[in-house]
Amino acid sequence: MSGINAFGTQLKRGDGATPSEVFTAIAEATGISGPGLSRETLDVTSHGSPDGWMEFIGGLKDGGEVSVDINYQPAEHDALVDDFEDNDPRNYQLVFPDPDETTWSFKAILTGFEPDAPYDDKLSASLTFKVTGKPTLS
Repeated sequence: MSGINAFGTQLKRGDGATPSEVFTAIAEATGISGPGLSRETLDVTSHGSPDGWMEFIGGLKDGGEVSVDINYQPAEHDALVDDFEDNDPRNYQLVFPDPDETTWSFKAILTGFEPDAPYDDKLSASLTFKVTGKPTLS
């Protein structure tokens, strides 16, 4: 059998403390995606490229974004609105529910906080984080 049930995946927010930073799960997450890693390519094609095929080398890498949908609890999540005002990146961890608790650690800036309050459904919000620097996988 292959695959892992995603239930239990957590996005954790660091408190910035030193020397021992504490990470707390962002409550009520209903969906998490990212980081969306990508890489630029640099065109190095020349008049001498074999058989007229374009050639490329790897360029700069981008950690992309992490998106989180939550059941919005204002009292629980309003600290995240404060993060939106902060220009400095914060440490986050994306922890998967596999036996090894595989973890992506990264710095990010909250770039989007969008509450949604439909008359016929739950109060929710979508959060977007821009990853800065290199995410690490452990």
